Order: sequence, then C-alpha cells, then structure tokens
Amino acid sequence: MKRIKINHLTLAAAALLSLAACKKSFVEVEPKGQFLTSNYYADENQAMSALIGVYDVMRKNSGGFENMITMMNAGSDDQLAGGGSETDGAGIQGFSNYHLNAQTIPISFWGDHYQGIFRANMLLQKLPNTKMDETLKARLTAESKALRALYYFNLVRMFKNIPLLTEPLTSEQIYTVTQAAPGDVYAQIETDLTEAIPDLPLTVPASSEGGRLSQGSAKALLGKVYLYENKNTEAAAQLAEVNGTPGGVSQYGYSLLTNYNDLWVFSNKFNSESIIEVTHSNQVALGDWSLWGSSRDESNTVNQMVGPRSYQKTAGSPAPDLPSGWSFNVFTQDFYDIIKLDPRFDATVFDMKAYEAAGDASYIAGYQNTGYFLKKFLPTRADVAPAGSTELNFQQDTYVIRLADTYLMEAEALGATGSRAQALLDAVRARVGLPSVPVSMAAIKYERRMELAGEGHRFFDLVRWGDAATALASRGFTSGKNEIFPIPTAELQGTKLVQNPNY
Repeated sequence: MKRIKINHLTLAAAALLSLAACKKSFVEVEPKGQFLTSNYYADENQAMSALIGVYDVMRKNSGGFENMITMMNAGSDDQLAGGGSETDGAGIQGFSNYHLNAQTIPISFWGDHYQGIFRANMLLQKLPNTKMDETLKARLTAESKALRALYYFNLVRMFKNIPLLTEPLTSEQIYTVTQAAPGDVYAQIETDLTEAIPDLPLTVPASSEGGRLSQGSAKALLGKVYLYENKNTEAAAQLAEVNGTPGGVSQYGYSLLTNYNDLWVFSNKFNSESIIEVTHSNQVALGDWSLWGSSRDESNTVNQMVGPRSYQKTAGSPAPDLPSGWSFNVFTQDFYDIIKLDPRFDATVFDMKAYEAAGDASYIAGYQNTGYFLKKFLPTRADVAPAGSTELNFQQDTYVIRLADTYLMEAEALGATGSRAQALLDAVRARVGLPSVPVSMAAIKYERRMELAGEGHRFFDLVRWGDAATALASRGFTSGKNEIFPIPTAELQGTKLVQNPNY
C-alpha cells in the first residue's frame, strides 16, 4: 500500500497529481501526462483525471493486503485473522487478538485515507478556476465532498482522534497540525454530504458511470453517519428516502435482489441492491507484483486472501473448482453453529471441513484453521483472468453500502419498534425465505449478523451498540482502548499529534 503520511502530504503533491486509474466503469484508462499543481485542473479533462484520483482511494475497501474488509473481519467475534502463521501480517494478526500497537498498525489505514482527502481538498481548491461547464463543475465538487466525507467517516471510526483538513497543507503547516474533536469531524462529514446531495444525479447509468456517487448513495452514507452519532431521527429520515417502500423499488431504483446468492456473482456489478460499490478489474496488474496495493492495482485482493491454501478438488467430485488462496478470515466454530441453519449459510460459508471429510477436496490447514471459509468472496477457477498472476487479477466488486444494510439501519434508527421497522426487517428475512419475527433490537442485531457476515461491518456494529467488550472479551478486547486503533508511530514523530488513550 502507499505510505503517504499526513506530514508528507504537501511534499507528495506533484506525485499524486500524476493520477492512476480508478476502478470505475466510467474511467478504466489511466489519465495520460503529468501536470504541476500550478497548471493542473485547467480544463474539464484535467479535472476529470483529478476526480478519478479521488475515487481511487475507495479501493481501500477490498484492494491490496491491507484492505478494510479482511482487517475489520479479523477483529470481529465471527472470524479470525487466519493466514499462513501467527506472523502473517502483523497488523491483521494484532487486531484479531487485540495486541495491535502503534508499531504494528498498518500505516496505510491512516495514510491512504488522508491521501484521498488531500486529493479531494486539492480538487475542491482548484475547481472554481477550472474552465468547464458549470453544471458538471458542480457535480465534480459534490462528488469530491462526498468522497471526502466517506474517507473521514472511515478514519473517525477507526482512529477517532484525527486531524480535520479541508484544504491542502502548506509547508509551514506540516508539523503544526493537531487533532480535532470527533464531533467536529462528524459535523464536517455532515456538511460535506448535505452540500453534495443537491448537485449529485438522482441515479447514474451503470454502463458508462457505474461506481460514481449519486444522491441515493450520498443519502445512504449520511443516514449511516447520523446513526453512528446517535441522531436516530435524522438517520431514519435519510434512510427512508433511500429505502422507499420495504420490499419495493425506491425512488432511486434500489430494490432487494430476489436471490441472495446473486449478490456474490462477480459479473453482477451495479445491481439493484448496490448503493456504494467499489469496482475491480482483471485487466491492469497482469502479474506485476510491483503494482500490488498501488493505485495501478485494480484487482480485488480479498478474493485471494480468503480461499483455502493449496486447494485441490478430487477428480469427479461435486466440490467446486477453486484457485488456491491464503486462508485468511476463517469463521469461528461459534459462528458456524449459529449460521448453519440459516438460508444464507451456503452463500456465506464454504465448508471445507465437510468437503475434506467426504474425500471431495483437500487443502493445507492455515493458521487458526477451522475449515470454514468466507464464500461470499471465494472465486472459482472460471473467474480467473486468462493472463497474468492469478493472485492479482480477481475482478469481483465489493459493497460499501447495500440495500439490505440500509433497511436494517433504518429499522434500528426507528428504535426497533413500529410497523415500518417491522416491514423493513420482514423484507430482509422474506428475501431468503424466513418468516416474520417481532421487531426488536435483538432481532435486528441477529439479522445484521447473518445478512452481512464477512462484509466488514460486524466490529463497527459491536462498538456502536456497546457490545464489543462482552462479545470480544475472549479475544483480549479492553474496553476504553480497543474500540479504536492506535495512531501509527510514524505519524506522531515530529508532529503535535497525540497517541490514542492506553496505547
């Protein structure tokens, strides 16, 4: 991953302006040429190239070894870090057993998000003087603000005490930055999203602009932000606009897919349930490991990380034909015992243990092996690109927010009571053939756990509900400390930043 530190942002400006391709269908070619900050953003083409660079940081969700999905899964009560050994990725192992410290926290979780913020700030500063259509300029401004809000939302949830930067730093400011109150960061996120929404399109055409933000995606993010601030009335109002009639088609065209399994078909990009989606391609890396984790790496690394090691299918057996993976994010026995009777089991858990017991397939057990792998992101050999290194060429998109998620968030924001909350919960369950159960916080918590398993939400949910200390006690979780990450040591040196409590 990129190692851009907050106190290096200004110095890195020229390099950042030579922007690499973003995994969006509306731009899958690298911007050509290099521009200095003094003459960049002069016209529409340069502004669009800069916007691509702001979008590019969304790849943090599922691209590169240090991605949000596998990291956050590892710290939940449903999954373990796994991998090859207890030293396979100090950061992900440390978060899983709650021994993470300022030296082992991967710096990219801080630096990559600030890189996105820097790019957004620079574009927002330059856009007023860019010669282009004013309506398009307003849209680019809105997208930059919404993306900045997303990156700040990830940062404040992970680190809590962070600097709030809304314009590029000067060389004189590099070492004098201080942390903002978390409430001020949330206020800026709200401002960015509320200002962005009117200038975003209601919907975007998937064929030409798939992956770009719309009014619906910004409203969904704003509703989620309000929920994390305990502003439940505001959260419910925003999410209701996104969700529309439970089980129906919303004003933005969102609707639950009929078949839950279809959510995980790699070719089913920008489907009706997708609200914010990170796109991936198998056409860029082509086996060059030097690109892995950089802006030029367009692939989904989660796909590679979660598969069984040295997997081999027995000839003629009913086992699927899979490429070998790295055995990260195995499910715990406790979670397996809970989900095994749920209709979403087959789409969620790859029961390697059962295949091996039946003689249908074999594998090498990795670290913390349970035999239960994350199937949602498990590619088959048919998904493998025809050229380049298999490990670098998976193309499954991932969801940052999808409709079932917003249904359950709205039900929670409504206090888990009332007919609408009941209808939202029922719709999620009915999609997979489950009967209605009385709506309650316990029911919503259970449904989120089953519906969103392995998608990177569970840890944040536990912290938001105040359940982390109990659910993660056996993993070594310490209340008042492990709700957030330590700030990387390299980000503190020579600055006025202060380490998070108890680290």
